[in-house]
Amino acid sequence: MVAGRYSPPWFSVAPMMDCTDNHYRTLARLISKHAWLYSEMLAAETIVYQKDNLDRFLAFSPDQHPIVLQIGGNNLNNIAKAVELAKPYGYDEINLNCGCPSPKVAGHGCFGARLMLDPKFVGEAMSVIAANTNAPVSVKCRIGVDDHDSYNELCDFIYKVSSLSPTKHFIIHSRKALLNGISPAENRNIPPLKYEYFYALMRDFPDLRFTINGGINTVDEVNAALRLGAHGVMMGRAAYQNPWRTLGHVDTAIYGAPSSGITRRQVLEQYQVYGDSVLGTYGNKPNIRDVVKPLLHLFYTDPGNGPWKRKADFAFQHCKTIKSFFEETLVAIPDYILDAPVAEPPSGREDLFANTLRLMPPPYEDREQKSMDDAVI
Repeated sequence: MVAGRYSPPWFSVAPMMDCTDNHYRTLARLISKHAWLYSEMLAAETIVYQKDNLDRFLAFSPDQHPIVLQIGGNNLNNIAKAVELAKPYGYDEINLNCGCPSPKVAGHGCFGARLMLDPKFVGEAMSVIAANTNAPVSVKCRIGVDDHDSYNELCDFIYKVSSLSPTKHFIIHSRKALLNGISPAENRNIPPLKYEYFYALMRDFPDLRFTINGGINTVDEVNAALRLGAHGVMMGRAAYQNPWRTLGHVDTAIYGAPSSGITRRQVLEQYQVYGDSVLGTYGNKPNIRDVVKPLLHLFYTDPGNGPWKRKADFAFQHCKTIKSFFEETLVAIPDYILDAPVAEPPSGREDLFANTLRLMPPPYEDREQKSMDDAVI
């Protein structure tokens, strides 16, 4: 992070494939001015092979700062080239994906969560990334992979990566990854959350910075994690599936900023200008459906949400502009919904972090260092 340039990364929106694209990030920034935004994971190979078409993958509006580029890969040369190619775009941090459990990534691709089994390579990769960018670097990982899920193994990973590279920031998804064929969605729910591992890392690595991720769905829960000592909190699906009632409270409830009083009608008026300016930038892409996709969650659980989505399905077939799309579909949303500022945030689960500190594992002992000490004795 560039000191003093942006608000601290107390809250960030997780990188999500097919979700946190340029369109979603534009919407998110209209709602929250302080949240840190992440790109979708981009494979290093994609960036390298698309070097003559980089704007399509890497360009973003200056309004989206602060923004982090997440890359994935297992080839040091391609990682180095990708980061160098991304440098002119001015991302505020470069993050390496060591947590994705998708079979396409961790299986056939042999990166993502699988990289946690090779901390030496991750340390080398992070050194390569840091050498090719002026931005800070970070790692996003799980608390373990398959049977490699002890707290000491997690600490070995953190210790080796931070010792072999300039990495000082780790985003910890507080579930392990199962690479035995279950789906990415199941990997977000089946492995149990172990927040005690996250807070133990903060105890055992006081010189590093840790952001907690996984199972945190409301601003109340974000603040609970921060009160317990987390340096930052990353929210995923809840920020995508209910952006108005999550992102709409980030600036006030987390950063202490005065309420902007913005309404969804005003958000959509600004988004319309953006949407119509980008339609068809790359031939037939993006199309109306691409640009409107993140808006389909904007009225989550509100009166008119069902009719609005049905009208949208029909309008996708013939509308040529975002302006005409809105004229045809927004009649389904009552004016009092469109013109209301964000309502009170949903309450969080009071027991989410119950007993977390009591359940923390014993302090980490670096086994390699201990072996050297024993040998000296």
